[in-house]
Amino acid sequence: MLQAIKPKKRVVFAYLAIPTILFIFAVFVPLITALVNSFYEWKSGPNKTFNGLTNYITLMHDSTFWLSFRHNLFLVAVCIIGQIGIAFILVLMINSRLVKLKGIHRTFGFFPSTIAAVSIGFIWKMVYDYNRGILNWFLGVIGREDLQQVWLSNEKLVMLLVAIPLVWQWIGYYMVIILSAISSIDTEIFEVAELDGANAVQRAIYIVLPLIKNTLLVCVTLCIAGNMKAFDNIYVMTSGGPGKASMVMAMYGYNVSFAENNLGYGSTISVGIFVMSLLVIGGSQWIIGLLTKDKEA
Repeated sequence: MLQAIKPKKRVVFAYLAIPTILFIFAVFVPLITALVNSFYEWKSGPNKTFNGLTNYITLMHDSTFWLSFRHNLFLVAVCIIGQIGIAFILVLMINSRLVKLKGIHRTFGFFPSTIAAVSIGFIWKMVYDYNRGILNWFLGVIGREDLQQVWLSNEKLVMLLVAIPLVWQWIGYYMVIILSAISSIDTEIFEVAELDGANAVQRAIYIVLPLIKNTLLVCVTLCIAGNMKAFDNIYVMTSGGPGKASMVMAMYGYNVSFAENNLGYGSTISVGIFVMSLLVIGGSQWIIGLLTKDKEA
């Protein structure tokens, strides 16, 4: 039997070097550039004026930035429950022996996550449209014309309305991740639990959840990271309006940088988004770790 030929170190280095360089160029170079520019007053053009921590002091007292941060936290909360929670329930349903054509369900469930976020924004903007939207049409069909309204102009509902497309788009993405984790569980465990009289809900809570908790933690981290930089579909649907009712951090940074041509302060906002995202991700992992330890104890 021929022994496997170990690749030389130079070959391994060559394979790893290119993606590593691309990753550094795509992630760290823009981040460092934004950090450097955040210490300057830069109203576009070639001229920059060093102003130290002035931009960061301004950011700390910027009510619009903190309002946008609260909106991002709302998106995170809704999407953790909506995207991951619904995905978990759907995966359990698909894995049921009563469900047929499981491959088709998985394919169609994943399909929305392959659509561009801008297209998703246009689709749901049409759904909410006052004159031609399917939502107002449905309310008219069931005789509830009194509930018809210009949905995206409702300041109290607009954040929930822009969160729904995010939930709809990414449920299938988390379905695939959770499905791969559940597929690795030995089926004999479920068979024994079923023989012992455990119903579907009990199997989900006491067997599935503990065995895939690490996968769910990854899903939560991805969900937070994605929704802390949400931009595309919200920009298409509301552009942050009405007023600032649906303004999120990425959109605020975009407006400051390009609409107001204040690239120095826009870079500061970008650094703020990065720091706040790390804090939220770290805080969520800490809380989940505490809850996990309490249950294990």
